[in-house]
Amino acid sequence: MNTFLKWAGGKRQILQNILPYITTYLDDDHRYFEPFVGGGIVFLTLGRPNCVINDVNSELMNCYMCIRDHPNDLIASLEIHAARHSKEYYYGIRNLDRDEGLFQNMTRVEKAARVIYLNHTCFNGLYRVNRHGFFNTPIGKFVHPKIADQETIQETSVLLRRITPEILNTSFQEAVRDAREGDFIYFDPPYDYENNNGYTRYSPQGFNHINLQELKNTSDRLIDAGCHVLISNNATNRVLELFTPNNDDIEHLREYDLEIIEVQRYIGAKKESRIIVKEVLIHGYRRNVVPAG
Repeated sequence: MNTFLKWAGGKRQILQNILPYITTYLDDDHRYFEPFVGGGIVFLTLGRPNCVINDVNSELMNCYMCIRDHPNDLIASLEIHAARHSKEYYYGIRNLDRDEGLFQNMTRVEKAARVIYLNHTCFNGLYRVNRHGFFNTPIGKFVHPKIADQETIQETSVLLRRITPEILNTSFQEAVRDAREGDFIYFDPPYDYENNNGYTRYSPQGFNHINLQELKNTSDRLIDAGCHVLISNNATNRVLELFTPNNDDIEHLREYDLEIIEVQRYIGAKKESRIIVKEVLIHGYRRNVVPAG
């Protein structure tokens, strides 16, 4: 299905690689967790009940709740944005979060419509904020951007009301605190880059190398509890080294299987800036203990 956001680093290209891990190791009696849900292509394609979605980005999670609860009001607000769209209008809407009083008085639907409007009209659909948390992506060069996608919003609303996911807005550690044996967790954090110039700031806090180590620690805990974990990231030396099984993993019967995938990524507006990169899917699980004798 289509997603209501054009999320940078979306997983549509590698869905065929991701989904088999989940459908193979997750049954109907256990929960699916997606602590970095982003645009939600994996979660929405699965379309299964008994799941938990989360993101530290409060504006993003408000979009999910408004699509679930107020799709018609949201579409009406987006149609107003579509009718008024221009370069001057874009920057006026983008700068609303600089006025704290005005921004706080906006309704949840108005805030969700703002995010979706900016996402569909900004450069490459890149959700980026500065250290103050203000949206700062420049306008894109779209001739006829599709801003009020009524069909996708209504379809997503129906799905969300049918499968009733738990919708959270917290840290990835807190989002999986209640995960139990047999549950499946898919982590799609902001990606690591060899040159440290990658896209990591979609929240004021960003996502750094310390957070990546915390992700490994959280994954270890989940695996020790009997969960299956899947992680996607760039295949940087740092990521590959961190998730290559070490002595502690061996002692605790943890396995980390790494699958390298070549993916086409669109990193700029010019054709020559669209390149093939190597990403990695990391499947973590606990080895079965075979009784002696």
